[in-house]
Amino acid sequence: MGIGNATMSPPYRVSLTVKAQTDSIARCAEFVLACATAAGFPPARVREMELVVEEVVVNICRHAYSDAPGEVEIRCVRADSEHLFVEFIDSGKPFNILASPAPDLTVDVNERQVGGLGIPLIRAMMDKVSYCREGDRNILRVTARLPR
Repeated sequence: MGIGNATMSPPYRVSLTVKAQTDSIARCAEFVLACATAAGFPPARVREMELVVEEVVVNICRHAYSDAPGEVEIRCVRADSEHLFVEFIDSGKPFNILASPAPDLTVDVNERQVGGLGIPLIRAMMDKVSYCREGDRNILRVTARLPR
């Protein structure tokens, strides 16, 4: 199913599979942006989704595959008229972002470890975040609700 400027009525599911490399991040973001725009999300919400996509894909590229190159599949799912589900699927190391401890923001910025803010960003910008491991695959699902 193509994604263009036309509005796509639910239900639908489209996917993109790319190599888990940092040069694939822009393509992943463009794919989700096209889905969000077609779903009717306003520009500000689309930009938030872009940040989430970039953060998730960067983490998959950096951490999921240390032994061999891999892929990431992104699925945009529209089961109803109110939600867009974006699923990030990889066959890398198991990693449940929901089990990661929140960074200690009370520590002075000069003493704080680099990184660790992406997971709170994802949780704050999306309406729901879930994770499961199916066989050898990580499946991270973020849910964005259309504003009324």
